[in-house]
Amino acid sequence: MRYLLAILSLLASPLTLLCHTAIGADDEVVHIGNRRELLVDHHLIEELDHVRLVLNRPRDEGVALKFDNPWEGPFCGYCTVIKDGDQYRAYYRGRPEAGADGDPGEVYCCAESEDGIVWTKPELELFTVRGHSKNNIILAEAAPVTHNFSPMLDTRPGVPADERYKAIGGTMTSGLIAMISADGIHWKKLRDEPVIATTMVPYKYMFDSQNLAFWSTHENKYICYFRVFEDGIRRICRSTSDDFLQWSEPVLMEYRNPTSEPPIEQLYTNQTHPYFRAPHLYVSIAARFMPGRQVLTEAQANAIDVSPQYFRDTSDAILMTSRGGKFYDRTFLGGFVRPGIGARNWVSRTNYPALNIVQTGPTEMSVYLNQDYAQPTSHLRRYSMRLDGFASAQAPHSGGELLTKPLTFTGRELAINFGTSAAGGIRVEIQDPAGNPLPGFSLDEATEQIGNEIKRVVTWKSGSDVASLSGKPVRLRFVMKDADLYAFKFDD
Repeated sequence: MRYLLAILSLLASPLTLLCHTAIGADDEVVHIGNRRELLVDHHLIEELDHVRLVLNRPRDEGVALKFDNPWEGPFCGYCTVIKDGDQYRAYYRGRPEAGADGDPGEVYCCAESEDGIVWTKPELELFTVRGHSKNNIILAEAAPVTHNFSPMLDTRPGVPADERYKAIGGTMTSGLIAMISADGIHWKKLRDEPVIATTMVPYKYMFDSQNLAFWSTHENKYICYFRVFEDGIRRICRSTSDDFLQWSEPVLMEYRNPTSEPPIEQLYTNQTHPYFRAPHLYVSIAARFMPGRQVLTEAQANAIDVSPQYFRDTSDAILMTSRGGKFYDRTFLGGFVRPGIGARNWVSRTNYPALNIVQTGPTEMSVYLNQDYAQPTSHLRRYSMRLDGFASAQAPHSGGELLTKPLTFTGRELAINFGTSAAGGIRVEIQDPAGNPLPGFSLDEATEQIGNEIKRVVTWKSGSDVASLSGKPVRLRFVMKDADLYAFKFDD
């Protein structure tokens, strides 16, 4: 309809339309540069014709780490996984018995891995706990920080070496306390006072969950996401900082969905972090908590030896995304990681995701979930998915099309992350903002892309060079058949 109105306007007043088109096209252009863009929301999508965005659920890879040491136990939780160079490290709370938030009996442990798949527990000898001096505890005698200690690798340019790792933790009583470390093992307070105090947050309850922070290259600031209660519902607030010490007034996060008003659900943890292959996109693998939604009978709960009162709720993991600001995109309302088969997966506070997605193979990345909570079999479980594969634009065998909004890019080639059937394929047409095919890049000149690759350079009859269009507003038209498009990126 927009294009029809434009044609009618052109017939009526050519000069007026030319001026209007130039201004309108410029106003609507999305500047992506050479960023990798994932098909997880409608940020770049103008039209979908027999193509839909689908959620791609991760594959269960089994137990990654058992919480079976005397100082760990059934109430381990609030895990963070960090990839630092060639080393992976998992941090998690050790808690053998149920207790109050911020209890002195809580400690923080770590495990290490060379590939994110096989994990070992180092013997650090930093603290003696429960009569054991050789253990994997990196923080003890530090309540209430040890309730929900959440570390980060600080990627801010020029960060001092002894602050290369940072962390926050604490409860409503203490506020969020900042910790620093040079190596991720030996920790000390950044300062005695909390960096985000209770008095800064206009809510009755806050902080009693895993709260997190990271350096955003996209916003050039530190970002903190923390839990509050708003009208009795667990919600998420966001605050920003230039120096990790002074933080802005918190803003309550809101949710949006392209077709409907998303429900306000209880989100126990948010686990928001920059996606490592596209850091302008924040990915949140959040724990959705369903209080009072009981699945197990008392007899079933007794059979799996779950701690009393920890089987009257259920939870799963959902996917949200953000590009900064006060909104999460809830394009997908369903579960991202559903509870597994068996009673152990349907107890209270299980299936809580660890913070961060990490790469665990040439074409694979992994997310980890805390499972069998409040049970003797408590553990961390790994789930894998293809790189960029949170979601995809999917076309059926009958075919469909995806048209982007006008955008500008920098680079010489267009690469796509995609998969097709043997009968399927993807062709790419590059258009001007008005929808006209550009010479050399029309659909008839496009080479059909068939296969399944993380990175395939798109070609036309003239080759792959799109440098002549770099910096100019264009649209991308993906004509697809029995295919999934996960991401695209312009490369030099």
